[in-house]
Amino acid sequence: KSDLYIFLLEVAGIRGIFLANKKVDDQVKTYITYNKGRDWRLLQAPDVDLRGSPVHCLLPFCSLHLHLQISENPYSSGRISSKETAPGLVVATGNIGPELSYTDIGVFISSDGGNTWRQIFDEEYNVWFLDWGGALVAMKHTPLPVRHLWVSFDEGHSWDKYGFTSVPLFVDGALVEAGVETQIMTVFGHFSLRSEWQLVKVDYKSIFSRRCTKEDYQTWHLLNQGEPCVMGERKIFKKRKPGAQCALGRDSSGTVVSEPCVCADWDFECDYGYERHGESQCVPAFWYNPASPSKDCSLGQSYLNSTGYRRIVSNNCTDGLREKYTAKAQMCPGKAPRGLHVVTTDGRLVAEQGHNATFIILMEEGDLQGTNIQLDFGDGIAVSYANFSPIEDGIRHVYKSAGIFQVTAYAENNLGSDTAVLFLHVVCPVEHVHLRVPFVAIRNKEVNISAVVWPSQLGTLTYFWWFGNSTKPLITLDSSISFTFLAEGTNTITVQVAAGNALIQDTKDIAVHEYFQSQLLSFSPNLDYHNPDIPEWRQDIGNVIKRALVKVTGVPEDQILVAVFPGLPTSAELFILPPKNLTERRKGNEEDLEQIVEMLFNALNQNLVQFELKPGVQVIVYVTQLTLAPLVDSSAGHSSSAMLMLLSVVFVGLAVFLIYKFKRKIPWINIYAQVQHDKEQEMIGSVSQSENAPKITLSDFTEPEELLDKELDTRVIGMCAGTSKPPCPLSSTHKGSQPTGPVLQQVPDWR
Repeated sequence: KSDLYIFLLEVAGIRGIFLANKKVDDQVKTYITYNKGRDWRLLQAPDVDLRGSPVHCLLPFCSLHLHLQISENPYSSGRISSKETAPGLVVATGNIGPELSYTDIGVFISSDGGNTWRQIFDEEYNVWFLDWGGALVAMKHTPLPVRHLWVSFDEGHSWDKYGFTSVPLFVDGALVEAGVETQIMTVFGHFSLRSEWQLVKVDYKSIFSRRCTKEDYQTWHLLNQGEPCVMGERKIFKKRKPGAQCALGRDSSGTVVSEPCVCADWDFECDYGYERHGESQCVPAFWYNPASPSKDCSLGQSYLNSTGYRRIVSNNCTDGLREKYTAKAQMCPGKAPRGLHVVTTDGRLVAEQGHNATFIILMEEGDLQGTNIQLDFGDGIAVSYANFSPIEDGIRHVYKSAGIFQVTAYAENNLGSDTAVLFLHVVCPVEHVHLRVPFVAIRNKEVNISAVVWPSQLGTLTYFWWFGNSTKPLITLDSSISFTFLAEGTNTITVQVAAGNALIQDTKDIAVHEYFQSQLLSFSPNLDYHNPDIPEWRQDIGNVIKRALVKVTGVPEDQILVAVFPGLPTSAELFILPPKNLTERRKGNEEDLEQIVEMLFNALNQNLVQFELKPGVQVIVYVTQLTLAPLVDSSAGHSSSAMLMLLSVVFVGLAVFLIYKFKRKIPWINIYAQVQHDKEQEMIGSVSQSENAPKITLSDFTEPEELLDKELDTRVIGMCAGTSKPPCPLSSTHKGSQPTGPVLQQVPDWR
């Protein structure tokens, strides 16, 4: 069995009377209450039908059921209507039977506030109140055109037929105009389906012969099944006598007598936390403890303890059972603190450094006035209060540093104590993040990646890492991560840093290859004077150097990558990459890459790589140092090459020692110095050549002999006889396999 109220409607003009359609056992029935829902009962059907025949309908198996939908269209009366100016008069569409139905419906009227009902039409009609409710106007609800309407001066006992148009009209709606007399109705519709709208104004003033006098009124008593007290009052109303065709005034209908009644059971309902059992008994619900006073109740004070009953709102009864059901005053018992909670005013667990964080302390049970409160903010500062009064609006605190703080609330009185804890994240707004990744990585070899956040003291941060085309990020609380790329090509790395409501990101590209070689580059000093140290300038210069190398050596453009480092003096790193075409790569091997390196180094050592920064500013590109070990893999041939290379390095070192020992100058020896670069690098991608790119000029190159006179007071790492070969070893190659013997290897610089 399920009970569900589908519609609820208040009867206008009388306080406390409601009609409701309630679903019981899958049947919709109409109920009425005279005490704001405390008690409900079914509607008694009329004794006779419209033709005067007896109606056999016995409660509770049969009753009157009404459609309670109020019209949202102001030009329709709706299926039920009542007016403040006509108290007790209700007109509604409905049916008689075991449940509400949409067939065999008629129009019913009650003149005494729903106690008794009469049928006035056996079809559906629109009924309007005229002359402040003193008269009723009805028009048949039909899709067919009509010419007549009906007027009643005796609350529907009899009806007079009037014609309002000479041509039948398809009625779309009608409106009783508001005014002093309310005796004018406007009907609108159309004569045919294709005709324009027609407005018909009906003035009823002519049928009201005169103004109503005292003799034209009668009184009636509001009853509830014979009981004269409704909502604690005995009320007597006045209305026009049936058949009196006189015009009413605005205040013609109303209450004549209103006397309070002695309070009875039906004037009380169950109080909060109580449920009704039987006819009038209220017992505590399973979740309610009537012995528990309000949390505002302090020791030494008193509170009103409910008896389980309360007088219905707007009920005016006096004496009688009122004293019995009135809440009784009791002294507040002392209670230990219980259910202590500490929360922020906005409910969030994140606060900004340097801004107010407001905390609210709540307690389910305990003496608010006699309980000491202490709040420890977790940053070495705590406050104490003698009771809850000064902290009702919250406790404010400003954190001067970021981090996670344990906020502890402690409540204590002479009966006990309680503790509550909150972990608050204090963050500083994130302003910038810089992603540090190597320019080039080796396939199937782990790469370390890190994110630098500014400002540095931000407390707890969350990092979201995206690699390549992945749709799900890796989430860490650390600013660095290791990752292994399984496929060659250009991969995009994105990091997002979250701190409170702030979320920023940075993106970099990394080239992944099976093997590669790299070499540090330096430039003639005049480039430093024109270096603005911005990423766009470094990217453009890298492209200019790349084009100069391609033009001088003929090396394919996709096998060269030049990345210019930030800071001064200006420096860069040259990456020599394997071919992107897999077919070409199969035909060649790492030795082909050595040949390309030799071509590039020959051009650099002979000062053939130059570019014009702007008119009159010629920049020369030099080889700075070797950055990585020779090419290695697991084959025996490469292992022996590595041993030979190691012996060569030892021999070269001995020769350098002898040169410095005896301070001899040998003009045919080229000395190359190693310069340590500790500067942070950026990833420089390839960009297309534009008109603004510096023009490359190969004329007026500096003679190689000029460089032989420049001695560097640095550590010598290699030399070769002759000028046709680059320094030995030529360069270093990165490869995924591990070396089989001792090799000199340097990890590529980071951006």
